[in-house]
Amino acid sequence: MSYNTKTTIKTWAEEDQPREKLLLKGKSSLSDAELLAILIGSGSTHLTAVDLCKIILNEYKNNLNELAKCSVNDFIKFKGIGEAKAVTIVAAIELGRRRKEEEVLKKIKISSSNEAYNFLKPYLMDLDHEQFWILLLNRNLELIKPIQISSGGVSGTIADPKIIFKYAIENLANAIILSHNHPSGNLKPSEADIQLTKKLKQASQLFDINLADHIIFTNHGFYSMSDQNIL
Repeated sequence: MSYNTKTTIKTWAEEDQPREKLLLKGKSSLSDAELLAILIGSGSTHLTAVDLCKIILNEYKNNLNELAKCSVNDFIKFKGIGEAKAVTIVAAIELGRRRKEEEVLKKIKISSSNEAYNFLKPYLMDLDHEQFWILLLNRNLELIKPIQISSGGVSGTIADPKIIFKYAIENLANAIILSHNHPSGNLKPSEADIQLTKKLKQASQLFDINLADHIIFTNHGFYSMSDQNIL
């Protein structure tokens, strides 16, 4: 007696179907829900992994950019998604973001405050707390990399000059753009913002690094210290 070992996708367990489909047809053949289902591995008591992921995606309008804003706590609110599964999803999204970032960085030139503001939008838009970032540039004003220096509260965050120039020197940067957001939407720099900028400007001259700008970021616009001749 011989046995026919060939099976079709329909005969596999539903939770295994996305994995087998990827192996047989390639990754591009899978829907967003199926790719997400591979990450979580299993569904809930009453839902397959694919069905659970469809619910998650639907909650965020089937928009991967919206999904990318989610935290571990956002994901675990869905029944069937525990901490381990949530961490896996967040980690996978972050890998995708970093890959996209590396692809884009090779081509970006930032030669104006408006270009700096637009580049920073994915990092600082819609935050409810302050973050401090630096953009490291080469001699041609091409972006080497963006780096988050600190994350703080609603009304402030710390920017340590030693850390800023450590990154600049390690990456052989010729210029730096500073930026931090104001969750309140207030575009006006504080006196502390101005004094920090002047302090960093003096330090940058010691290392022969151009402090090109300090951008105060809000969801609806920005304030450039370079444009306002504060630097």
